[in-house]
Amino acid sequence: MYRYLCLNPIAKIGLDNFTKEYEKADDIGVADGILVRSASMHEMELPDNLLAVARAGAGVNNIPLDKCAQKGIVVFNTPGANANGVKELVIAGMLLASRDVVDGINWVKENKEDPNVAKAAEKEKKKFAGTEVMGKKLGIIGLGAIGVKVANVAKHLGMEVYGYDPYVSVDAAWNLSRDVKHVFDVNDIYDQCDFITVHVPLMDTTKGMINADAIARMKEGVILLNFARDLLVDEAAVLDGIAAGKIRRYVSDFPNPVTAGQEHCIVIPHLGASTEESEENCAVMAVKELKDYLENGNISHSVYYPDCDMGICTSASRVMIFHKNIANMIAKFTSVMGWSNLNIANMMNKSKGEVAITMLDLESTVSESIINQLKTIDGVFRVRVVK
Repeated sequence: MYRYLCLNPIAKIGLDNFTKEYEKADDIGVADGILVRSASMHEMELPDNLLAVARAGAGVNNIPLDKCAQKGIVVFNTPGANANGVKELVIAGMLLASRDVVDGINWVKENKEDPNVAKAAEKEKKKFAGTEVMGKKLGIIGLGAIGVKVANVAKHLGMEVYGYDPYVSVDAAWNLSRDVKHVFDVNDIYDQCDFITVHVPLMDTTKGMINADAIARMKEGVILLNFARDLLVDEAAVLDGIAAGKIRRYVSDFPNPVTAGQEHCIVIPHLGASTEESEENCAVMAVKELKDYLENGNISHSVYYPDCDMGICTSASRVMIFHKNIANMIAKFTSVMGWSNLNIANMMNKSKGEVAITMLDLESTVSESIINQLKTIDGVFRVRVVK
């Protein structure tokens, strides 16, 4: 029996994928896995029995990744599951900003009591005249699941699309329209584009990447969109750019005191993935990732650990070893098996940065004594008997 804990409401269509072998827990102390959306886990004590955390969404800044990695707790996210919902709102934000729709709607609300509002609108509407997106240059920083979808739609809108991503994946490249111009210097985006949208993860290297220097390089009257993470953008510098006339509109999905209610800022209350379809897609994907790991030890879309998949174990036993990515580890593991006269039927070793995972399918059942020997090897974080 596996036990899972939901720290946030998770869509029923996802939870319905759990079988009778799963039981919902009310206490983290007995949970094998956690499902979470936005709840912060940084102050939580993570028990030794916890095996995995599945985030129903892409961002994982609410999860203590280093602590989880050190304890051998696999953290999953669901990249791409909410990409369509975010893509649609990015396009909506771009259109709202280019046509000054928001100010126009606000004018109508302010004049709702005027019996001649229709006639007055004909005189006032010139104040809200905007520009079309067709023929304009759109720069996309980050060609992941969302960036690719935005790029492809923008091409259909008649835009000239530039994409920057030095780490673009093979899958993303295959899905990207061949008409998108892949640039190799982000400054080309700043120098040339009328619209700029950011779609990169928040890391130390990307925090505040849209700063005063980047804004200074941008074209006059640029429209800047941020539907990724608020801390990617130095919003004080954005306000300075607006005041100087450099930035025409700033569209953000992250309300905060810096930009809320500011002129020429369209601030949306974090609605990017807030669609019924996105929440359901994320829930289904998170539950499937969690199940495959708990039942088989397979890892897909882990934030910290490498992906690895050995299918369903047909051998007598399967053991997973979480360890530092250093030399001679496999030799030490196989030596323990050899001394114990255990034959290895299948093996996989995958690494990601400073960490690695070794999966061993064994032809005999593994004993507690062997597990303890593996745990004592220097550099091992955790040993898990899957079967």
